[in-house]
Amino acid sequence: MYIAGPARFVVLLLLCLLLLALAPLRPAAAASAPEIDAAVAAALEQFQVEVPAARDLTRKAKGILVFPNVIKAGFGIGGAYGEGALRVGGKTVGYYNTVAASIGLQLGAESRAEVILFMTDAALEQFRNSDGWEIGVDGSVALISTGVAGEIDTTTVAEPVIGFIFGVQGLMANLSLEGAKISQLEK
Repeated sequence: MYIAGPARFVVLLLLCLLLLALAPLRPAAAASAPEIDAAVAAALEQFQVEVPAARDLTRKAKGILVFPNVIKAGFGIGGAYGEGALRVGGKTVGYYNTVAASIGLQLGAESRAEVILFMTDAALEQFRNSDGWEIGVDGSVALISTGVAGEIDTTTVAEPVIGFIFGVQGLMANLSLEGAKISQLEK
């Protein structure tokens, strides 16, 4: 397909802007365990500031999976990647990555934090015993979005696995965890 005239210029300009936006977001190498732990601690602090019910929910959770910096970008075909840690009883018990791919109408890049709370022992056990856990296939995650005043729907909080997306920076308007595959890292 050939694009001519002003449309070609716009497409090239958008590609250049996307590449410029992604350049500083690309990690040079996988993070070390201490780097991930520090980023997870900072993300949990931010989570408690942005979500008023976070303290109570994290106290009740059997396990907390935190991805402090998930990079998502797309131009027709999109992808996301982030590294994080699973905490049980306030201690890190494993390191994980999240990877997602998508096809469709999308353009832009963003960075965001994700927190997944395992509210039951059964849900946590299923996650920990999986060899790669795909959201929406191996387990359902009730994504909670907070309102203007930070209220949370109490029926959603009763789900065995609940997720939050916060700290979004960038220009991509897709707040979803669906289709993300989470795998354990060797650290």
